[in-house]
Amino acid sequence: MVDDLAQGSPLERVLAFIRILESDGGAAGIRPFLAEGFVLTEAPHLLAPEGSTRTLEGVLAGADQSRQVVANQEFAVRRTTSEGGRVVVEADWSATVLMDLRYWDRGETIRARTSSVFEVRDGLIVSQDTYDCYFR
Repeated sequence: MVDDLAQGSPLERVLAFIRILESDGGAAGIRPFLAEGFVLTEAPHLLAPEGSTRTLEGVLAGADQSRQVVANQEFAVRRTTSEGGRVVVEADWSATVLMDLRYWDRGETIRARTSSVFEVRDGLIVSQDTYDCYFR
């Protein structure tokens, strides 16, 4: 799978990664896209006021746990830009909430405008910095 990933541009790899997230690929689905030292940094937002930083292990665990929290994830990509191995994606994200959350009830649609900056090296995503603005 990694050899297949190395064939496309960094932008193509990031967009394929996003489509796996949409299809509920879980940890097994996203793992082939992520480097061993992958780090996800989330800026503070409504659901994580302090923000967060997670390593590959935490991201993979979260990918499987998210199946209990949301379903029907959709990323409507608004704009992308790419320079070398850096890819920026601006998107509207939505999902159906599967449990009561602080600001949403089970069955409601959660929505956010998101911007993410990815770094891609040797066909793998090494980092993602994400900036989410949730709508209530």
